[in-house]
Amino acid sequence: MSATASIIYLKGVGSKKASILKEIGISTVDDLLNYFPRRYLDRSAMKCIRDLADGETVTVVGTVLKTQLEGTHPGRARFKVWLGDATGQLELTWFRGVRFFSRSIVSGDALAVHGKVSYFGRQAQMQHPDYDRLTASPHEPGEGEISDFDLYHTGRIISIYPTTDAMKQAGLTSKQLRTLVARAFDEYRVRSEENLSQAILSDYHLLPLREAYHEIHFPSSHEALELARYRMKWSELFYVQLMFALRQSELRTSKRAVIFTHSGVVTEQLYRTLPYELTDAQKQAVREIYRDLKTGSPMNRLLQGDVGSGKTIVAMFAMALAADNGLQSAFMAPTEILAVQHYLSMKRLFQPLGLRVGLLTGKQRKKERQALLEALGSGELHIAVGTHALIEGEVSYAGLGLVVIDEQHRFGVLQRKALREKAVNPHVLLMTATPIPRTLSMGVFGDLDVSVIRQMPAGRRPVRTSLCYEKELAKVYDFLRSEVAEGRQGYIVYPLVEESEKMDLKAAVESFEELSSSVFPDLRLGLIHGQLTPDRKEMVMDEFRRGEVDLLVGTTVIEVGVDVPNATVMVIEHAERFGLAQLHQLRGRVGRGEHGSTCFLICSMPTAEARERLEAMVSTNDGFIISEIDARIRGVGNVLGKEQSGPLNGLRIADLTRDFDIMQSARIAAFRVIAEDAQLRAAEHGVIKAHYLRYYQDRVTLADIG
Repeated sequence: MSATASIIYLKGVGSKKASILKEIGISTVDDLLNYFPRRYLDRSAMKCIRDLADGETVTVVGTVLKTQLEGTHPGRARFKVWLGDATGQLELTWFRGVRFFSRSIVSGDALAVHGKVSYFGRQAQMQHPDYDRLTASPHEPGEGEISDFDLYHTGRIISIYPTTDAMKQAGLTSKQLRTLVARAFDEYRVRSEENLSQAILSDYHLLPLREAYHEIHFPSSHEALELARYRMKWSELFYVQLMFALRQSELRTSKRAVIFTHSGVVTEQLYRTLPYELTDAQKQAVREIYRDLKTGSPMNRLLQGDVGSGKTIVAMFAMALAADNGLQSAFMAPTEILAVQHYLSMKRLFQPLGLRVGLLTGKQRKKERQALLEALGSGELHIAVGTHALIEGEVSYAGLGLVVIDEQHRFGVLQRKALREKAVNPHVLLMTATPIPRTLSMGVFGDLDVSVIRQMPAGRRPVRTSLCYEKELAKVYDFLRSEVAEGRQGYIVYPLVEESEKMDLKAAVESFEELSSSVFPDLRLGLIHGQLTPDRKEMVMDEFRRGEVDLLVGTTVIEVGVDVPNATVMVIEHAERFGLAQLHQLRGRVGRGEHGSTCFLICSMPTAEARERLEAMVSTNDGFIISEIDARIRGVGNVLGKEQSGPLNGLRIADLTRDFDIMQSARIAAFRVIAEDAQLRAAEHGVIKAHYLRYYQDRVTLADIG
């Protein structure tokens, strides 16, 4: 029978266990083999009793000769077992769980015990050893023999599998799972077929698949286990990268985009009128974008950079190039506040160069909106800035050549797709100010070209970050007051989480009222949160930008993009309730001008994980380092979110926070295969295509590759 057979046909499973296994994704023998151990115990140091040495940790196999329960008073009782083999006796003692062990172990049991050896006189002893009761063998060994199946559980490196409460109640322990996997190898034609070509196996020094499966479940040595894990991780990441390679190949070979033939007056004037010099990292990003726009294939590039690294001006150079080539640009932002801010800054730079910039949001007056739509449709409007209003059905463009999506992770796939469909294969630039570790970037955006800006503009000073407790609030408020006295401004931010949004909002509003009346009655305070109308939010932000508000109190609506250089203090209340990425984004709202800036993280009683987050914020201003810490603490899926995790949802063994080198190796191989054979038609790629169609077709269909 094939390994694709239902798990119910495997001896020892049955309908009840099959139902429980199905809940964790094990429906077939094949699924069982891909249910990898989460850790391993080394029981390979197996000795007979006469050879035991004081202080060593070993495994001993023998028969229970005698048991003895001593004492009955709780805390004073102990249970003793004398284990014997052909060479001597070993005394075992348990002081905890005495009742359980005294009922579980009886004379005549065959046990494998694992623990540290000590001696009392000449008597070898172990205290609280781990033990396995050795089962009857299906091969009926002779008296005193250990069966092959017993040796899957002791005397070797043994695998420990993830188990749920339901599994444990049904007897599906790690030991039972090891037995089922052993039977699968014994009874079925398991994984004799390869999923990589012989050339790849040879070039990258990979174990054959069947051998890797056996070693990962039943390691013969630590070295063999590492080779097996490497092979499994490598092939898993290879197929993720193969999907990206296929997508990229299809985009570049079957879709054509307008060629940007030259840079002209707009680009030159923009560069000449900039009030500052671009950083080397910004110049490199501009060069990479220009190179894409001149190829004739649709650009599909991700521009990522830390808070304040200057991504927007890089995007503006791309828009200037579009204008020089007679094409329109659309810039989509996730919030109206951010859209308005981008609109104002682009208008300030582009209007003197003869470009018309328009703002499209969901709350505009009908007459104003209609005039903008007509200008967009006629080509009079060169650049449209807006929210999701840019993708509504009535919006049409005369010649859309470039789409820029800011904070792209905050838009759904369908929203991004709708904006792309406003033109025939427009060039697309995605931007994010939430730095992503390079391994995650390669795993999530593997079909994109990536430009990274890690260099900060000249004069940008790091923000001093201080962790404070609520009892220190008075000192923090005194500091805020002194900064305002010097002509500066500040923020006070309260958490707002979906599960308790109404309560959080009420607390923020009440805090604003108390701050206004009791703490800072002599200062000008503004309140901003998501429940305000767009007009009201924009009015408050305008007052803050113009310096008419000293302290802006709000929720995380100010998290992204708010740019007020005069603001030098950020106070984050209940900081332990924020994620690392959010904290870093909020801190990025200060330190944007010539004055030194400070961020106060106010907390009450943080958990150990929250304290690790807060201490990471204090230790560094580098968003890329923070993102790596965040991925390590919370895991890839939580950092990226469901929308971004994509193919990473299906990873069984690879860890993107640790396996960058493996990812890079697998990526090189996958892209090389598609460069040589984009349709996987060559005979040597037959096994790759077959495996891809079987396991990955539901993620990227062959229609995607032509």
